Amino acid sequence: MRTYRSVNLNVLWFLIALNVLIFIITLFRSEEVIGLLGLNTAQLRGHPWTIISSMFVHDPGFWTHILFNMVSLYFLGSFLIRAAGEKSFLAVFFLGGLAGNLLVILYAHLTGSTIIGYGASGGVLALGGALAIMVPKAPVIIFPIPVPMPLWVATLIFFFILIILPMLAGGVISWQAHLGGLLLGLIAGLILRKKRQIYYF
Repeated sequence: MRTYRSVNLNVLWFLIALNVLIFIITLFRSEEVIGLLGLNTAQLRGHPWTIISSMFVHDPGFWTHILFNMVSLYFLGSFLIRAAGEKSFLAVFFLGGLAGNLLVILYAHLTGSTIIGYGASGGVLALGGALAIMVPKAPVIIFPIPVPMPLWVATLIFFFILIILPMLAGGVISWQAHLGGLLLGLIAGLILRKKRQIYYF
């Protein structure tokens, strides 16, 4: 069944605006913002909120990171809101970010290392993973590739771009956060698909 309706994207725009606002503040107060909101596995007991707040912090020296994340958040987020509703979107986004951070913490614990991480990539990849299961053949276009491709292929491209681009820029990549978010999204997609949601496009 296919039905058309207007969709309220206010919550999506709020999340994007919050990320941008924190990024602007970080340009001037990077150490303070990252220290207060970024995930530091060595200080997690004293800063437990950072397991969530770190999803809204981006590297001030790597502006393409937040640009790519926010563009992806808008397109994937608006797609999922239409497909499964606002509550499901919020659940997938935040649980994806949480799953990614938990994997970061687990990796740091197992290796005895300290990791400082931040970024919305885990939540964004969770959205892509969910949609790749729910509507895998939906055609999408990724700039600058001029031809449409199945959404599941686009999600894999997102995954590798979020790893490769920061590496080329000399950044340190939290592959654990990306992988955790993607896996959570795939599981969420299976759950939402079993509920036989009505898709609105």
